[in-house]
Parts: sequence; C-alpha cells; structure tokens
Amino acid sequence: MAEDNKSSSAGSSELEELVAASDTGARKLTGLPNKLLMGTAAAWSLFQLWIASPLPFMVGFGVFNATEARSIHLAFALFLAFMAYPAFKSSPRERMPLADWVLGAVAAFAGLYLYLFYEQLAQRPGNPILQDVIIGIIGLVLLLEATRRSLGPPLMIVALVFIVYSLAGPYMPGLLSHGGVSLEGMVNHQWVSTQGVFGIALGVSTSFVFLFVLFGALLDKAGAGNYFIKLAFSLLGRFRGGPAKAAVVASGMTGLISGSSIANTVTTGTFTIPMMKRVGFTSEKAGAVEVAASVNGQIMPPVMGAAAFLMVEYVGIPYIEVIKHAFLPAVISYIALFYIVHLEALKMNMKGLESSNPIRPLLNKLLGFLTGLIVVMALCAGVYYGLGWLKPLLGDTTPWIVAAVVAVVYVGLLKVASRYPPLEVDDPNDQNVKMPQTRPTLMVGLHYLLPVVVLVWCLMVERFSPGLSAFWATVLMIVIILTQRPLLGMFRQHGDMGAATKEGFIDLWEGLVGGARNMIGIGIATAAAGIIVGAVSQTGVGLVLAGVVETLSMGNLLLMLLLTAVLSLILGMGLPTTANYIVVSALLAPVVVTLGEQSGLIVPLIAVHLFVFYFGIMADVTPPVGLASFAAAAVSGGDPIRTGFQAFYYSLRTAALPFLFIFNTDLLLINVSLMEGIVIFIVATLAMLIFAAGTQGYMLVRNRWYESVMLLLVAFTLFRPGFWMDMVQAPYRDIAPAQFEQALGNADEDSNLRVRIEGLDAYGSPTSYVMSVPVPEGDTAAERMQNLGLMLMEDEGRTIVDMTTFGSPAEKLGFQFDQEIVSVQAPVSGWAKEWMWIPGLAVFLLVVLLQQRRRNATSKPAVAA
Repeated sequence: MAEDNKSSSAGSSELEELVAASDTGARKLTGLPNKLLMGTAAAWSLFQLWIASPLPFMVGFGVFNATEARSIHLAFALFLAFMAYPAFKSSPRERMPLADWVLGAVAAFAGLYLYLFYEQLAQRPGNPILQDVIIGIIGLVLLLEATRRSLGPPLMIVALVFIVYSLAGPYMPGLLSHGGVSLEGMVNHQWVSTQGVFGIALGVSTSFVFLFVLFGALLDKAGAGNYFIKLAFSLLGRFRGGPAKAAVVASGMTGLISGSSIANTVTTGTFTIPMMKRVGFTSEKAGAVEVAASVNGQIMPPVMGAAAFLMVEYVGIPYIEVIKHAFLPAVISYIALFYIVHLEALKMNMKGLESSNPIRPLLNKLLGFLTGLIVVMALCAGVYYGLGWLKPLLGDTTPWIVAAVVAVVYVGLLKVASRYPPLEVDDPNDQNVKMPQTRPTLMVGLHYLLPVVVLVWCLMVERFSPGLSAFWATVLMIVIILTQRPLLGMFRQHGDMGAATKEGFIDLWEGLVGGARNMIGIGIATAAAGIIVGAVSQTGVGLVLAGVVETLSMGNLLLMLLLTAVLSLILGMGLPTTANYIVVSALLAPVVVTLGEQSGLIVPLIAVHLFVFYFGIMADVTPPVGLASFAAAAVSGGDPIRTGFQAFYYSLRTAALPFLFIFNTDLLLINVSLMEGIVIFIVATLAMLIFAAGTQGYMLVRNRWYESVMLLLVAFTLFRPGFWMDMVQAPYRDIAPAQFEQALGNADEDSNLRVRIEGLDAYGSPTSYVMSVPVPEGDTAAERMQNLGLMLMEDEGRTIVDMTTFGSPAEKLGFQFDQEIVSVQAPVSGWAKEWMWIPGLAVFLLVVLLQQRRRNATSKPAVAA
C-alpha cells in the first residue's frame, strides 16, 4: 500500500511537471519576481477585457486599432514566455537569471514596436529604415527563442526553415527555387507589416481566443470543472464501466470551457482514471479513454480550440456558421466513444461503482428526463419569443432589463443550491468514495451554466462577435466568482461574509493569472505560425508545395486527403493544434479544393478546414509525441506509448469522420433543412455506432471476421448512400455545352448544374475544374441567364465565356472571359440516394440476428444449470 501511494505521488509530481511545461510554464518563482509574473499576467487579462468591452468607446480613452492591440498582445506573451519558461531543463526554476530579464524586456520592446512607432511606420509603408530592420531582426530571433522555450523545438525549426527559404530562394534546387527576397524586404514583411507575425493568426488570438481561454479559466476556478465531473459520475457511475462513461461525459462538458487537450485530460483524468482502474480497466485503457474524450473537447462547440476562430477569418464565414457545421460530427463522435466504452465494459463483464442513488425503473427515468427536457425547451422558447416581443417595446432599456432578469435567476439558483451540501473535491484513490446523488449534485451547481447560456445566446441569437460574446459571458463569470461564496453563506446562515468575499477576490485574481498563463503558448504559437504564413504569401511556396503534393497524389482526391492527414499528424507531433492548423490549412486547403474541382467533386472550403482541424487534434493522441497521452499515462501509471496507440484505436471514429464529411457534406449540415438535419443526425449516429462495433470487434457478442466486415459496409452505406446509388443510376446527364441556356431553363430552381471549365489560371497556366452553378430565378431560360450574369458565344463549335456582369453570381462563381465550357451536366430526377439505407439496414439486421442466436446459444446452459 505504501508503494502504491509512493507511485501515485510520483505520478502526480511528474504530471504537474508535464502540464506546467506544456501549458503554463515550468518556472516557479518566489518573492518579488513571482509577484511581477502574476501581476503581468493579470494585467494582460485586464487589458484584453478592456479592448473587448464597449468602455473605451464610451469614455473616449484607451481605444486601440487592430495593429496596436496585436502589438501589445504579443509584447505580453513574449515577456511572460521568458519569465515563465526556463531556457533549458538544467536552468533554475525558483529564480530568474539576469539574461532572461534582459531577453524578456528586449522581446517585449520589439513586440511593442508597432504600437510605439505606429504613426511613423504608417508614413513609410514598405520602406523600412535601418532601425526598423534591426528591431525586426531582434524581434524574430527572440520570438523563435520564446517558441522553443514554450512549445519546443519543432515549431521553431519549421518557422526558421521558412525564413531561410525566403532569403535563399535563388539557391534552392529546381522546383523549389524562386527570385528570393532581401533581408530588409523579409523583415519588413514579417515584422513591420501585418502580413507575417502580426497577421490574421495573431489578430484572432488577440480578438477572440484570449477571452475564451480566460472565460474557461474563470469558470474552472469557480468550481465548474469539479461540478461537471461530479454530475457525470452521479448520473453514470453505477452502470457497467460507469467511470469511463462518466469520463466521456465529463470531458465533453469540460470541452465546453477548455480548448486544451492536455488541460482537459488533467482536469478530468486526475479523478476519472483511478476510478476506471477500480472497475477493471487497465492503466493503458483507462488513460486512453480519457485522452480520446479530452482531445475531442477541442471539436465541441460552442468553445472550440483557437483554430475554430481562425476558420472565421480563413474561410470568411461567421463563427455561428462554424459552430453549425462542426456540431453534428462532434456530437456523433462523443456518442460513439460512449458506446465504445460500453462495449469494452461488456467484453470484460465490468460492474459499476456503488451508488447512493435510489434505483428507479427505466420508464420513470425516461419520463423524468423527457419532462425536464420539455420544461427546458418551453423556457427557452418563452425567453426567445418573449424577448423578441419585448425588444421593440423596451427599446434601449432592454439590456438593463435582461441583466436584471439574469441577476434574479442567478440569485434564485444560488438559493436553490444553498439547500444542498456543497460539493467536495474527492480523493480518487480513496477506496471509500461513493457516487453522489444526482439531484443534489445537479442543483448545487446550476448557476455555473448561466455564463454558458449567456455565451451561446450572444453568439447564436444576438449574433454578437465572438469577442463581444465572450466578454459578456466573462463579465457574468466575474460577478459569479465574487458573489457566490458570500451569497451562499448568507442563504445557509453560516460563515464569515468578509472572509467569503476575500476568497472570491482571491479566486478572481488566480483566474485572471491562470487564464493569461494558459494563453502564453497560444499567443507565441500564433505569432510563430504567422512567420510561415508570411513566407508563403511572400515567396509563393504554397503553389510549389501544392504542385508537389498534387504530383504525389497523381490527381487522386482520396490519396490527396490521405497525404494531408499524414502531414497533419506528422506536423502535430511537434506543433500545437493551432500552429498545425495554420500551417497545413495555408499550404494544402486550397489544393484540396482545387483538386476536388478537377476531379468533379465540389468540396466546400469549410469541409477542408475542418478536415485539417480534426487531424491536427489527432496529433495530440498519436505516438510517439502525443502530449495528452503522456499526461494520461502520468496519472494512470501506464506506458505512454501503449496508451497513445490505444487512444488512437479508440479515436478511429474521429479519424473516419473527416473523410466522410468531405464526400458527404450533409454531415456538416450544408444546405439541409431542419427535418433533413434531424434525419441525418439519427442515421449518422446509428452509422457511427455500427462503425464502432465493427472496429471494436464486439456488438452483442464478439464479432466474427465477416460480421465486422459487414458492419463496416453497413456503416459506409449509411454514411454515403450516394456511392451505391450512383452505380444504380447516374445522378447527372450530359448536355452539349451549346445547350447551356436551355439546360438552365429546364432545371428546377433549387437544383445545380455541374459545369467543367477549361482555360488559363491567374498565372497563365492551363487549368481545368468543375463548378456547381445554382439555378437562378426566372420564368424563361433567357431571364435565368440574365440573372446569372453570364454571356456565352459560339466559336467554331466551342462554347466560350464572352462576358460576366460585374457583381453577378457568375462572376462570384469564377466564370472569366475566354474560358471554355467543355461539359455541362444537369441533375436527373430519379430515386433518392436515401433508398440505399434499406438494404444497408437489412444487412445490419442480419448481423444482429446472427449474434442474437449465438448469444442465446451460449446462455442456455447457464439457464439450465
């Protein structure tokens, strides 16, 4: 027993070291330096809250433009990186060497340079003076060093390679050579302009990401993390493999407030992994379940990882659209992981944990759940339509009245919470830990959901920007942190109000500091990744790499996607998710879209970016450098490599989803109605559960090899029914290009024509691609052509684009003068692809019957005995 405690403490210390080194910095200062570190971090958080609030515009003071805000943001990140992260493993942890003080101060000045000299720089755009060049070189060098300290060598090396490539272009071999750029030109582009380090990525970190990370840190500091874990265990702990199921749900809820795989793994895993081991999971499987669940937290709306906010800028769609497209795959993935855990529990005949919850019949539970769901839906509908009716009536006073209502609800929820005992943080290694009762656990923390509701409301109903939405949710979170202890003490009629208030301020201070320290790595990563994006835009290397990848894939889109996935996984072994996403999306996302067009498949840009995002996240799992797997292994005491491989095996569902939604964009809810979305959700969830049963080798009983194959075939059919239906009947019929106008007139208004175009691209090289042309409104073919804004001409049997109307749909689609339309395809009205679900479900039913017969056969002797 003593040895167990010893190993547990060793694991805890190793875990703390790993988390600190990867997320907040391994240096543990004392005295005045520590106060300076914490004060700087808190000042960064307060600065971000200030620029996100409407206060600067109301008081006419402290208004910063985007470039100035990015400059100050990077200065904070650089200074804190040199303070929080030691240079080497052998460097002192308790004190800060003089060299680091100097480097931190110089780096902060270089970061502030655009803010301090903004007016002078604005007067000489593109013409840097010697001072600009010197500061830029110093800034780039110190940024690379900060990157090495906070994120490890890989991202630093990749960024350095792109800098060298920019300067040494003429000396590069063959295809990789380019005209090269001067040192002054490179420094100006990377440091003095907003094309490199201070580009879109750092802008997103400044405007959106920081506030969401701060919001999550404050919510966790208030006690929401412990609440989510307790609630999940109270609901699921006593079922088969209950702790693992609770880990999946708790990690999904924690994913709402955390964009970090490692932080999610540590927050929930410290409690869930020992519990999983207690009911029979091996160390590696317990760690792998937690890793698979925690990594998926980054794809869980509404608070996804930093990469989700970058999509807003790169794809050019509102954040609410990103959430809509990402929602279905994320939920399906979590449901499938829950089912995988259930299958593991069935395989090993596991039991649940002892529970103090009264056992209720299934019908009563179902009725209770449905009643609660109906009440919540009715409240949501009442609030939504009630506010919609009250807004015009109340006018400018609406925000104040809404704030008053939120305050009343908050106080009411605290009053309810005060009737139940407060949640304690249990020791997971204590053998006497029992599952808490569901009702008291649920009621005592309902007020933690209010900020999440406000965040979702601002994002999805009010359509505020992500930054402003996070600001108002954070403001409410600050109010909760400061007031929850005093109010609960007052309602419970015990406790010192002064001490409770003081504890609230301490929690707020630690939350502000923790949020900023969690942001150091993200701020540095977005700045360093900006070097790569800047080099791509300055040298055109993206086109070169695109040509190389296209050559390797031999024009095959599936092979191209596999190469993209492998590249994401390889880069992700050393790059954080955000930097990985920036690099791969900048280099390969346009190539995948173009290659899809050439292959006749219209791939929406958001689908490609989510594809890259998913595989960037998978890199946190994949050995040999899956940091989340190492963190989980430090908790479980298992082997990190085996934990990583097991987690990857559990994550196959997450790896399969991106390929599926590239070829079936219905999964991303693109151009589908509400009812279609509901049907797609049900069928896709069933398909993913069948996929999980096929890959795990177990459903009702252990699969035979042919049953696994049949299950995978069924899952593919449910996900992509069009693959088989296209073999039965062609979805399009060919039409002569000269009859384009007639085809447009005969097509239904809600349909699309597929048109293959040949011509020259922007660089004068021959190109060929397919575009989807929506049929515009109009009673006649000529009227529809006019509304489309396209004019064609016949030239020796060739159909040529003569002109497109400025600002017309045709111009936006990409029709250009002198392009040739070589083929036109019109949709065929035939059987819906969904009919293929019937034979797929019939095969599934056959597998169920086969397994049911085997299960009955094995259970008969036991019954007879």
